[in-house]
Amino acid sequence: MTGNSLGREFSITTFGESHGKNVGVLIDGCPAGLPLLEEDFQKELDRRIPAQHDIVSARVEKDCAKILSGVFNGKTTGAPITVMVENRETRSSDYDQIKDLPRPGHSDFSAHVRYGGFNDYRGGGRFSGRVTVALILAGVIAKKLLSRYSIDVLAYTVSIGKIRSDEKLGFVQTRKNRDSAATRCPDLVCAKKMDEAIIAAKNVGDSVGGIIECITLNMPTGIGEPLFDALDADLAKALFGISAVKGVEFGAGFAAAEMLGSQNNDEFIVENGKVESVTNNAGGILGGLSSGMPIVLRVVIKPTSSISREQKTVRLSTMGNATLSVTGRHDPCIVPKAVPVVEAVVAVTLVDHLMRAGYIPKVLEEKNEEKR
Repeated sequence: MTGNSLGREFSITTFGESHGKNVGVLIDGCPAGLPLLEEDFQKELDRRIPAQHDIVSARVEKDCAKILSGVFNGKTTGAPITVMVENRETRSSDYDQIKDLPRPGHSDFSAHVRYGGFNDYRGGGRFSGRVTVALILAGVIAKKLLSRYSIDVLAYTVSIGKIRSDEKLGFVQTRKNRDSAATRCPDLVCAKKMDEAIIAAKNVGDSVGGIIECITLNMPTGIGEPLFDALDADLAKALFGISAVKGVEFGAGFAAAEMLGSQNNDEFIVENGKVESVTNNAGGILGGLSSGMPIVLRVVIKPTSSISREQKTVRLSTMGNATLSVTGRHDPCIVPKAVPVVEAVVAVTLVDHLMRAGYIPKVLEEKNEEKR
């Protein structure tokens, strides 16, 4: 099974399955001298599971990161870093039925064909949202690197189902409100309506999806490559590596199709001796390179495919038609859990491009220690 690695200079390889012994990540290319402790991972791991358990799966993992390599005396050595968490809350018997009855909307059937039935089907195996924990682990390290250069990445929910928030708050307030809402929506009035929509879908055995927005501040101008290694192209590829993502847009995105050029173009001005643009319809990326404006992107998260409502499927052993009502512990909406994952993937991709451009050195200077 290939396709488990991402990045060039700052590269990550994830490993593990939903119901295997553990999930984790191998990070190669991290600069030497970055302060890193196991407890640095805990906040991000905890953010993955909202405290309000009625809107998420009953499978609540008490994740604790274990650093296996690449760190000595509390700092990275420049060698590959391996970090993992154990899978403890597994109930594999819940998935006995899907071995023969693939879930509509899930990878069960495609994976069965691709790997000749040898794939680990428990919980979706390698295709489970559980394996995104590895991305969060990598994101912790990436965000620590970005913070040394005052680059800040923030993801949050803007819509759940048909409920959408258009309220624009400041960066600091957005982060504060985001972390206090179960749905990770900074518009707290809208967040309550989102809670209700998720619970309503759950009560009828269904699920809902949504949209996550991610903003990056203080990205230097000119980072990225043209054409097929474009910054937005690599971000999109990385984000599609999150299995529930079905769409990615930057800036005005698909709305640009309805604009005139004079409306879509971001006019340049000089502000405090710096070139900026009046608008940011490009989402902070022009020609595959960062423009110096905030990088703004949105991802579409599909509704959870594992639902208890009866649906049509096939019985693979007999190649006959059948029905399936999925049992077990499943999220009625995976958007809240995906928010820190989107944030992590963006951070990892930005660090990779910053290292390609030589903006982040291979060995960190001691004088930056206070920026930890």
